[in-house]
Amino acid sequence: MTRQKTLLWLIAISQFILGALVILIPAQFFLLMGLSEPPLDNNYMLGMLGARFLAYGAGMAMLARQETPDQFWIKNMIFIQIIDFAAGAFYLATGAITIAIAGFPMFNAALFTLLLVIWFPAPRTA
Repeated sequence: MTRQKTLLWLIAISQFILGALVILIPAQFFLLMGLSEPPLDNNYMLGMLGARFLAYGAGMAMLARQETPDQFWIKNMIFIQIIDFAAGAFYLATGAITIAIAGFPMFNAALFTLLLVIWFPAPRTA
């Protein structure tokens, strides 16, 4: 297995875990992360977010099984990771969250972005 495919599996697993936690135990997950418990009605939006985590997890697993992973979906995940990092940086800068809350997710976003870019797949040849 290549480094890139290992990374895609790692991202897939992280997305599956996030999806399951956000859907199954949103209040406990938020508290574990050091965030405020969301109001009960926010669980609806969190359920929709969790569905997207699970779908991207499935997509990353599918990419990991391809001989040459599709560039569009890898670029899409890079885009997501950049937004994740930027959101963390913004809320950290405004004081809404602390480094204790943002550090691990922001580190993951930066690392995943860097490795996805470095190990970007070669273009498919016809």
